Amino acid sequence: MSPAAPRRPSRSTLLVVGVLVIGIAGIVYSRVRQAPDTSTVAATSLAGANTAILKGTLDPKAQALIPAGYSFVTPGTFTVATHPGQLPLADYGADSKDVIGIEPDIARLIADGLGLKLVIVPVAWADWPLGLESGKYDAVLSNVTVTEERKKKFDFSSYRYDLLGIYTRTDGPIQKIETPADVAGLKVVVGASTNQDQILRQWDQQNIAAGLKPV
Repeated sequence: MSPAAPRRPSRSTLLVVGVLVIGIAGIVYSRVRQAPDTSTVAATSLAGANTAILKGTLDPKAQALIPAGYSFVTPGTFTVATHPGQLPLADYGADSKDVIGIEPDIARLIADGLGLKLVIVPVAWADWPLGLESGKYDAVLSNVTVTEERKKKFDFSSYRYDLLGIYTRTDGPIQKIETPADVAGLKVVVGASTNQDQILRQWDQQNIAAGLKPV
């Protein structure tokens, strides 16, 4: 597939109204804009039953940072993909239709700042990279941790800290986990194919190489 000439916002475009809390999980938007295939996109406009909606104000300085000739997926609209599945980040509201949470709120503030209508596209989390590359949405807000591999394809605008940790019982024998050696021989529950999974596997390899018990 031959990509069209890149037409993407500069790294500062979304930073103006998007950075609320500096961190390492961020808004991700594609380096390449192609003609989108919207035939299978189920979009939700946030103007439904949930009336307590956070509103932003038009920011001419943010508007001025949009590169000349840049085309959004739909003219006049900021189309954002997110995965409704975990509050406070994003999930369906009481009407089981509107998407609510921190990430839709941030998307709305950005859209308001740029003078655009917001359309939220609910997607499976695993589907956002291909959808963004193929031009189905302008950006993704869906708990996407910034990694070196992802930065090869996408630009990020960070908006919160994404801290990873291990939970143990307060009355249990394990009082702290600080180094790879601290998990040697333990049974650890972790989400499959997550960044936490990758980190734990790297720690396990280090432990085994050092002659310690595997996780």
